Amino acid sequence: MTTIFTNIQQLVNTRTESHLLHGNELKNLPCIEKAYLIIEDDEIAGYGSMSDLPTAYRSFGARSVHDHRFDLASGQFILPCWCDSHTHLVFAGSRENEFVDKIQGLSYADIAARGGGILNSAQKLNVTSEEELFNGAWQRLQELSKLGTGAVEIKSGYGLTTEGELKMLRVIKKLKERSNLSIKSTFLGAHAYPLEYKENHAEYIDCIVHEMLPVIAAEKLADYIDVFCEKGFFSAEETETICRAGLAHGLKPKLHVNQLNSIGGIETGVGLKAVSLDHLEMVSEKEIQFLSNASLSGSWTGACTLLPTAAFFLRLPFQSARALIDAGSAVALASDYNPGSSPSGNMNLVVAMSCIQMKMLPEEAINAATINGACAMELEREVGTITVGKKANLMITRPMPSLAYLPYAFGSNMIDKVMIRGNWVE
Repeated sequence: MTTIFTNIQQLVNTRTESHLLHGNELKNLPCIEKAYLIIEDDEIAGYGSMSDLPTAYRSFGARSVHDHRFDLASGQFILPCWCDSHTHLVFAGSRENEFVDKIQGLSYADIAARGGGILNSAQKLNVTSEEELFNGAWQRLQELSKLGTGAVEIKSGYGLTTEGELKMLRVIKKLKERSNLSIKSTFLGAHAYPLEYKENHAEYIDCIVHEMLPVIAAEKLADYIDVFCEKGFFSAEETETICRAGLAHGLKPKLHVNQLNSIGGIETGVGLKAVSLDHLEMVSEKEIQFLSNASLSGSWTGACTLLPTAAFFLRLPFQSARALIDAGSAVALASDYNPGSSPSGNMNLVVAMSCIQMKMLPEEAINAATINGACAMELEREVGTITVGKKANLMITRPMPSLAYLPYAFGSNMIDKVMIRGNWVE
């Protein structure tokens, strides 16, 4: 099947090579005005300026019932789909009661200390069937794809028992098998300490290392391992112990660090060569320079994944995107979609908030949410840019006056149509 788009107002993020973008590279967003784009089956087959449209396609019509042409002369843009590299998409229920608690003055740490937060989600998940979990997550995936997300990382971490964690990871595996989206799976058994292990951290870590990880590896249930490195949760030393056990099973680290406090998670993650270090709400100038030096020296090749909607929802300081980028770090953007601290997976809002509150240029934010998000899931050869041979994961906007209008009009859904692997999202 051949699909051709003509008279595209602007074809965004056209690249022949794909790699993680650092510092000033994020400002470079290659685009083609008045462009064409050719899709063959599920892949991008060609693109360029309308003046260079191959003769064979100038009078392209319905060669078969499966061939289509779309003329976007009305001022529509085409972008690669969003790549959301940090979500907790599989969960068993909402937590709006805690939302009200926060309004009344309780902090995230206060709620967690009295058995809420992650432990609340774990209690619900462990009495929910695998089928119910799958159906809920499937519906969320459909909603996200309509908003332009074409690739997503999904974590476990609401089981906190061997049975519960395996149940979550099996749901994610089933989502991978049935969805057109590109999905990566992360084992986050070290999300919190269950109440019965509150005073015996070593025993729960032993359960993760010797009970959970061998089964996860044998059934190939995860691509990565994650730890919530935070005061009251897992120390930097505990994080390293768990990650090294994961590495022994082939699971690279992607870590929660510096969300509420700075306790050495950044240094630990860099030492472990983590694929990404995520959150970074509480990051010092010294840590920003450390990350910059690690990137510039090549000793660390990962991404700093920022989650502005989580900071917004928890009323935390927004991440220091401007300082990180100006220091030469690679920044990715993700939604942190979860029921407790970021109950939204809308990447259009993430991009807008990054511009409004973190002073990222529209070009930087779009790169961070596409190619750098893909790199943060090691999917850069498959998605994240308009590149020949990559999957046809596309967002077609409504008519807009400019690309900057996309984050500017933060309250409007500017996505008209979405294509995933050459198929329209209904």
